[in-house]
Amino acid sequence: MSIYFDNASTTKPCREAIEAVNRGLSELWGNPSSLHSMGVKAQLAVDEARKIIADSIGCESRCIYFTSGATESSNMAIKGSAMAYGKRKKRIVTSSVEHSSVKESINELEKSGFEVVRISPDKNGIFNPDDFINAVDENTCLVSVMLVNNETGYILPVRKIFSAVKRKFPDVVTHCDCVQGFMKIPVKTRELNADLISLSGHKIHSAKGVGALYIKKGIRLIPVINGGKQENGIRSGTESVPLIMGFGASVKALNPHIEGHYRYVSELKKYLCSRLSELDDITINSNPDASPYIINISVSGIRSEIMLHWLESHEIYVSSGSACSKGAKSGVLDEFGLSQKLADSALRISLDFSDTKEEIDKFIDVLKEGQQKILKSK
Repeated sequence: MSIYFDNASTTKPCREAIEAVNRGLSELWGNPSSLHSMGVKAQLAVDEARKIIADSIGCESRCIYFTSGATESSNMAIKGSAMAYGKRKKRIVTSSVEHSSVKESINELEKSGFEVVRISPDKNGIFNPDDFINAVDENTCLVSVMLVNNETGYILPVRKIFSAVKRKFPDVVTHCDCVQGFMKIPVKTRELNADLISLSGHKIHSAKGVGALYIKKGIRLIPVINGGKQENGIRSGTESVPLIMGFGASVKALNPHIEGHYRYVSELKKYLCSRLSELDDITINSNPDASPYIINISVSGIRSEIMLHWLESHEIYVSSGSACSKGAKSGVLDEFGLSQKLADSALRISLDFSDTKEEIDKFIDVLKEGQQKILKSK
């Protein structure tokens, strides 16, 4: 029996998404830009998915733009808003623990002359909303803060930050990477006070290769991909009807169960932490208030990749950090105050509502055996 605890990297597509993708491939394969009936049917399927996703975050359908994934969504949001609003205002405020798609987009803007203020957590690994608010001034064009950190599960105080920023400087554009929060905790545009929100399909039991960007009505973006006039001219390129249909289907299937899944996964996390406490030399790096879907631990004295491959040899799959880093250290754990020793032995366990206590028991047994054998062989 294989055990998959790497759901923050990607999730297994649900039955509803698979059926929708197959229907898109076999029945609705027309180009949604075509004016004939095959094109119209494809466009209607795209529109239906758009409405499902819009309703799930509390916005109008016209505010949802489909992309190839959250990386593209964040690039569009950050670079597009900077080009639109950054001619005179050159400051960007962000956190020091953002996903690479946000971090690298902002790094590129910094190279072109933007001033970037990166806010770090305090010595206890906690972000103070005032640090962000005080960094915003009349020269600021964009504030970008993620909702849930993808390596630790830490939930950033986005609502407090964005609400205060908007009261102080209403014209500042706010962007939130909601990839690890969407369909796991409530994500509502009004509550977050976000002008731009990045979403991903494959993190919520849909296929890889599809995502969305919420753009609040009245917010202007300069397109970063030029071509046709798809997605209202914001994102050119023929829409992937099957993947979009799958995305909509997974949201439709998951949205009614967010609270129930959250309670169940919270119980799984408590059980996991209780079982981990039975082992020696295990440190839980995620704070108690973090998302229950992501638990970061360190196994003292054993490098991440060694333990990862030990677990893999027993068909248990976890990660050592963000999948996008391809095994390279992102520096996020350092920002949260972990010592180099703890960071070098860190594992990310990311749960799902389909996981069980029996799987956790098996994981603990194999982890304990790995500790004993790996340390003994040194």
